[in-house]
Formats: sequence, C-alpha cells, structure tokens
Amino acid sequence: MNQTSGEVIFSLSGFNATTSYTVALFSLTLLCYCLILLVNVALILTVIFHQNLHEPMYFIVCNLCINALYGTAGFYPKFMYDLLSGAHVITYAGCFLQIYIIYSYAMVDFSVLALMAYDRYVAICRPLTYHSVMTRPRTVALVCLCWMVPLGCMLLVVGLTSMLKLCGSHIDKLYCENWSVVKLSCGSTKVNDVVGLIVIAFYFVHVLYIGWSYVQLVKSALSSKEGRGKFIQTCVPHLMCLFNVSTALLFDLMYSRYGSTSVPQGLRNFMAVQFLIIPPVVNPVIYGLILTKIRRRMMHLCAVACQRFKLKQIV
Repeated sequence: MNQTSGEVIFSLSGFNATTSYTVALFSLTLLCYCLILLVNVALILTVIFHQNLHEPMYFIVCNLCINALYGTAGFYPKFMYDLLSGAHVITYAGCFLQIYIIYSYAMVDFSVLALMAYDRYVAICRPLTYHSVMTRPRTVALVCLCWMVPLGCMLLVVGLTSMLKLCGSHIDKLYCENWSVVKLSCGSTKVNDVVGLIVIAFYFVHVLYIGWSYVQLVKSALSSKEGRGKFIQTCVPHLMCLFNVSTALLFDLMYSRYGSTSVPQGLRNFMAVQFLIIPPVVNPVIYGLILTKIRRRMMHLCAVACQRFKLKQIV
C-alpha cells in the first residue's frame, strides 16, 4: 500500500493515457462541466421561478437535474485537478467519498426515472385520478424516497468495502470505483459480492418496472389521439434519458467486472466516464427542447436576458 505520513493513498493509472494531450483534455473537460452546470441550473431555476411549472412532472425533472449536479461534483473537480497535477493519486477517505457520490448519483437517477414512469403511467392511463394520486405531499414523499434509498444503499456498500483489508493501491481508472477497490482485498469478498448483486438486482427491477409501465402507456396512447400526443411529448424524452443512463452504466458495470486489459486505455476511460458526461448534458437539453412549457419559459428567459444585455450596451 502506498502511504504518506501513515495515510493510505490510491494511485489512478487511468491517467497514463492522458499525458500526451493533457491541456486539450482539460479544456474540453472544463467546457463540458460548465455546460453541465449551465443547462441543469437553467432548467432548475426555470421550474422554481415559474408557478405554472409547479407540477409533479416538472418537480421530478428538476430533481433529475439536481442529481446531475450532485453526481458530477464528485468527479469533475478532482478529475480536472488530476489532469494538471503530476501525481494522479487520491486519499483513502477521498476515494470512498468519490465512490459514494458517483454511485449514489447513478442509483438516484434510476429511482427518479422510475418515479417519472409512474407519474406518466397515472397521467395517461388513469387521467381522471391523476390529481388525487399525484398530490404535492405524495410527490414530495416519493422524491424523498428516490434519494434516501440510494443514499442508504451506498452507505451499506461503502461501509462493507471499507472493512476489507487491502493488499494493493492501484486503481485502473480515472476515479475511485467500488469494484476496483474490492478487487484489491486480501481476504474473502463474498459478502461484498452478494450485497453488490442484490443492489444491482434491485435497480434492474426499476428498469423492468419502467418497461412494464411503457407497455401500458403504449397501449393507452394508441387508443386515442390525445393519448398519442401526451405520449410523444412527455414519454419520448423520458425514454431517451433512460436509454442514455442505462447504456452508459451497463458499459461501466460490465467492463468493471468482466472487461479485458487488452482494450486500449483511452477506450476504457471513455466507457468508465460516459455516464458522467452524456446524461448530465443530454437530459436537461432533451426536456428543455421537447416539453413545451419548459421550452417556452426558457426561451422567454433567454429573450429577456438578451434584451437586458442590449440595453446595457446602449447605455
């Protein structure tokens, strides 16, 4: 184990493939992170400051964007610092904090998407009962569950991993990842394996539920013109968001456990971080463009901002 003044230090060897284009990669990363902050904060503020967007659907979308800010904060600042630093290392405590933030972010994403599927199912398949089912207190309670359950799951996962005796400090990634740390253990990891599979199965059930709800939605949407309109406007962006995060996480999960070292390091790095790049950028853009109410409000805000900018230039 690498130690500095008695503190355990992990080395991140994924940066070995970035040494020849550090400045370009740092610039692109900074641009990407600024874009993530801009589009997510813009959508959050749009929902908060407009009374007619204070509906369950938009409240859930708002939480999807808040989660994107939470998850990317656990990766981008450290990643950009490491790009400019000669020592690509992370402390023991920092490693587990990063694991907790990044993977609880992924779990919250699935929970929020499952809640969004439930909201759309009630809105389209049971429209007469929608306002009695998706009340404000119930929506808030369900959103709280979407956060509390993943945060609790990750406390258990990180707690079990932190109890392992480690015989190595080399992590073949750009950031700390739970399975990479578990593989450094000298002893048995059966409990970690079982708990990890249970958590994976639990969130796979989320995907199955979303799939089932969309089968019902398609059946309902085909029966009326109004239903088809609702489905296209509010469900298509949800499906696109689900596809983004599911594909990205599936690549990362499968490679972490079963990937080959013969795969080029650059490709491995991209596969490991794409769920921290694509969904946080694409999700708010999709909802901002497709959901009519949000699009109109955001365009209005842009127009007002442009007008004020022009007035300042004239003055």
